[in-house]
Amino acid sequence: MRGLTTGLAADTAHGAVVPPVYLSSNYAYEEFGQRPNFDYSRGGNPTRALLQDALATLEGGAGATVTASGMAAIGLVIETFVPIGGHVVAPHDCYGGTWRILDTWATRGRLSVDWVDQTDLDDLREALTRPTDLLLVETPSNPLLRVTDIAAAADIAHRSTPTPGRTVVAVDNTFCSPVLQHPLGLGADLAVASDTKFLNGHSDVVGGSVVAAGTEDAEALAYLANVTGVTASPVDCWLTLRGLRTLAARMRTHCDNARAMVEVLTGHRAVRAVHWPGLPDHPGHDLALRQQEDFGSLLSFELAGVEAVRAFMTGLEGFILAESLGGVESLVCHPATMTHAAMTQAARDAAGVTDAMIRMSPGIEPADDLAACLTEALDRAAAA
Repeated sequence: MRGLTTGLAADTAHGAVVPPVYLSSNYAYEEFGQRPNFDYSRGGNPTRALLQDALATLEGGAGATVTASGMAAIGLVIETFVPIGGHVVAPHDCYGGTWRILDTWATRGRLSVDWVDQTDLDDLREALTRPTDLLLVETPSNPLLRVTDIAAAADIAHRSTPTPGRTVVAVDNTFCSPVLQHPLGLGADLAVASDTKFLNGHSDVVGGSVVAAGTEDAEALAYLANVTGVTASPVDCWLTLRGLRTLAARMRTHCDNARAMVEVLTGHRAVRAVHWPGLPDHPGHDLALRQQEDFGSLLSFELAGVEAVRAFMTGLEGFILAESLGGVESLVCHPATMTHAAMTQAARDAAGVTDAMIRMSPGIEPADDLAACLTEALDRAAAA
């Protein structure tokens, strides 16, 4: 894929195959009054510029801004496109951090937000009859793996709202990455990601990005990122750029391992439900077939209750109990007490995030080893 090799063998100083990391905070002016391409690293850095070019190419956008975290990327989108008192339509089952930032700003009067099941296009259409500045889509959703029709949602937002200006459509593409899904090609204005996850892929960076379909939006994001200072460090950008080199290969293995884990889960007596778009009976299965290149590697499943979850986690091997996802190592988490703990109980109930739910991010280890470890843990859960 174009973009995965951005910057390789492009060093003009020494011909280095791997581009160097530029740590300098500032850059010299060759003469008075002539601004160089880079002057201060908050606003522009050669290493960050390479990563931004790579991500814009991968997503098919006009430009990208790389931020210090995924939440910084979400915050930058809100600050750039939602005025004071503006309105946001967001998924009712989104990532807990996204829920928290929107709920916090709504509580403080910065904006208003409607939480909508975006898989129901009639509900989405109804929410967008109110003037809306930002439609935030997350597909597949976290952690229920619900699939939203990006093209239909973007069409509704762009054509059916009475907003005096425009409704910006931003899609969180973290779970799929541009290897599996192309929101801009489906009509979205922005593709947002936590670069911490699959894009970097090695759990040693915290970062985020926003890719804009149009030049004007790309410039607006870059301007405000410089103003607010939310841009990513050169080292984090270099590590993420390195991670991109193996993105396509890693995603294939991640997806293959997810299939293997789902096979174990669907055949075990301890499991009450499995949420993964690759299952034929998943409500979003047919849409995922059309919209994604593969079904992705994130999945969640439900056991009998909290005691079963505790038994599953106690002595668990092969999988690490930790926040985050998308790294080469296999992870599990308990959304209700970890990634979605910031949500109120009412919000978790509405989203379907239960205390018996576990989210899994299979890594790239041998599938047989992971399946054996998963079966042992499920056997303990069944006994509990």
